[in-house]
Amino acid sequence: MSTGSGSLPPPADGALDEGSAVLLAAMETSPDALFCLAADADRPLWANARARGLEVRRGGLPELSGRPLADLVDAALRAGQTETLSGPLGTEGPMATATVRPMAVGGRPGALLVIEALAADDVHRAQQALLPPSLPMLPDVALSGSYHRATELSAAGGDWYDAVPLGKGRVALVVGDAVGHGVAAAGAMSRLRGALRSTLLGDPEPAAVLGALDAFAAQMDDVEGTSVFYGVLDAATGRVVYSAAGHPAPLVVHADGSSTFLAVTPRPPLGSLPGAPAPVHEAQLAQGATLVLFSNGAVVGLDEPPAEALERLGAAARAVLDEPGSLDVEAAAGLAGAIAEGVRRPHGWLDDVAVLVAHRRATTHEALRLDLVAVPAALPGVRRRLNAWLTELGMGEQDRVGVMVAVGEACANAAEHAYRGVEPGSMSVTAQVDVDGVLTVTVHDEGTWRPPDRDPGDRGRGLLIMRQLVDGVTLAEDHGTTVTLSFRLRRTPDEEADPHRVVEGADVVVDREGPRPVVRAGGVIDATAAEQLRIRMLEASHGGATPMELDLCEVGLFSSAAVRVVLAMARIARDESWRLVVLAPEGGVTRHVLEISGIDGLVDLC
Repeated sequence: MSTGSGSLPPPADGALDEGSAVLLAAMETSPDALFCLAADADRPLWANARARGLEVRRGGLPELSGRPLADLVDAALRAGQTETLSGPLGTEGPMATATVRPMAVGGRPGALLVIEALAADDVHRAQQALLPPSLPMLPDVALSGSYHRATELSAAGGDWYDAVPLGKGRVALVVGDAVGHGVAAAGAMSRLRGALRSTLLGDPEPAAVLGALDAFAAQMDDVEGTSVFYGVLDAATGRVVYSAAGHPAPLVVHADGSSTFLAVTPRPPLGSLPGAPAPVHEAQLAQGATLVLFSNGAVVGLDEPPAEALERLGAAARAVLDEPGSLDVEAAAGLAGAIAEGVRRPHGWLDDVAVLVAHRRATTHEALRLDLVAVPAALPGVRRRLNAWLTELGMGEQDRVGVMVAVGEACANAAEHAYRGVEPGSMSVTAQVDVDGVLTVTVHDEGTWRPPDRDPGDRGRGLLIMRQLVDGVTLAEDHGTTVTLSFRLRRTPDEEADPHRVVEGADVVVDREGPRPVVRAGGVIDATAAEQLRIRMLEASHGGATPMELDLCEVGLFSSAAVRVVLAMARIARDESWRLVVLAPEGGVTRHVLEISGIDGLVDLC
C-alpha cells in the first residue's frame, strides 16, 4: 500500500534504558502494524515501521472492511474492553485482523491498536482447526460433515457443524452460522460450540439447549445473532426432536428419491431476543432416508429467490444420493462434501458453507464370529477376516491397525499360552458394534491364562500393549479365559490414515542389536510420524513391559505430538518400574523442547 499524507515519522530517539530500547526495537520491526493511541489525542502518538507504511484515513488510522479503525478505537475506549474486527485492509488490501486493547498511556486513558495481516489460508486453517476433528461412527446412521470457506476470503469464517453422541443410540446434530467473518467469527463459533458441548452434559433436550445458548449469546456481543439448528436423532428408531433459532430447516431426502424440508417455527437468532421460546418439533427419519443440515451459505444467492435457492440445494442433494454406490460405507463419508460442491456457483461460494449429513442405513452391519483351534497357524486367518470386517464397517486405517494389533495380541496369548503342555483347544473371536458406536471384540479360550514372558525375545506383548491401542481391556477367568477389548468408533480425516506408512522426511526404526531395544528416530517427527514413533516404542518395549531406549540424535523437527508420545511412554515405564532413556544432543533444539516440556524428571535424558 502507498503511504498516505497522514503517515507518521519514525519514533525519535530518546534516553531509554537497555530493556526499553530492546523492547522498542522489537516493536519497531514487528511484522504487525502497531499504533499507540491516547484518548485525548487526534492522532496516534507512535507507530512502528509496518504501521507507517499503511495508507491512513481519519484519525491517522487505516480502514478495515471499509470501516475507519478510529471508530473501533472509540468503541473500545467507551466500553473499556478489547474490540476486534477482521476484513480486507484498505480498499483492495489483504485480509487482516485489527485488535484494540485499552491501556494507560503516559498516565492517561489510551489504547494499543494491533493490525495483523492474514495469509490467504489463515482463516481457513483457523476454521478447520475449530471444527470437530472426527465424527462418531454409528451402526444405524452414517454421518458426514464438510466445511467450505467462501471464495472471497472477506466472507469466510463463521459456519460450523458438530455431532455429539449422547448414549443409548442418540446423537446430537447441530449446524450454525456465526455473525461476521474472518478469525473473529471463527472464534465466536468456537466459543458457542464449547458452550453447546458443556450444555449437553446437563440436559441435551432441544428446548434446554437453545435456552442455554440463547442466554450465552446474550452475554457475548460477537456470538449474538448466531443462527443455529439443533436436533437429537435416535439412530435406532429414526425419531428426530429438534428446534431452530433464525436458521433454515434441514432437508430430508427420502429413500424413494423425493425430498422435503422439516417443519420449523420461525424464531429469532441466538441472543437477539433473550427468553424467546424455542418451539420443539418432532419428525421420523425412515430407514434409507437422509437428513441434510446446512448453513445459510448453502442457499445464499445473488438475485435468487429463496425458493429457487432451496430447490437448487434439494436438486444437488438428490443428485448426489442418486449416484450409484453413494451410500457405500466409504462413499457415505463424503456425502456432505459432495452436496456442498453441488451448490457451488461457477464463480465459487458466495458465503461459507457447512453441511452435516445423517443417513439412516437400511441394513445394519452383522456381527462377526470366528471359531477355530488355538494354534499360531490360525492367526493370519483371524487378521484377514477381522480386517475385512472392520473395513466394511468403515474404520479408518489408523484405528483399524490399532484394533487388529490388540486383537492379534489376545489371540497370540491364547494360541501360545492357554493350552501350553496339552493338546490345543478351541478359541473364538467375536466382534460387534452397539448402538452408540462402541466396538467390542472378545477372544475366548477354554485353557488356563498364563501371563506372557517378559523376555524381549518373546512374541507375547500381553495386556499392556492392548491397553495402549484400544479404549478398554478386561480379562475374565471362568471356564477358560475371555479377553474383552472395547473401542469407540469415529470417522477421522483420510490423511491421517496409516500409522505405518512411510512419512517423507521421517525415519523411525527399532534397533535390537544391543542389550536392549533402541528406537531410533530421524528427520521431521510431525504428527503423523509421531504415531509411528508411538507404535515403534510400544513394539520395542513389549507394550511397556520391558526397558528400551529412544535415540533422537538425528531428529530435525520434534513436534508437540511427538513430545506427547514420549511423555505417555515415560509414564508407562514409571508404572512398570523402569525409566525411559532418551538420547538428545545437549544444546540442540530437540533437547530444548523436551526440557521445557518438564520431561526431565520422568526420563533419563542423555
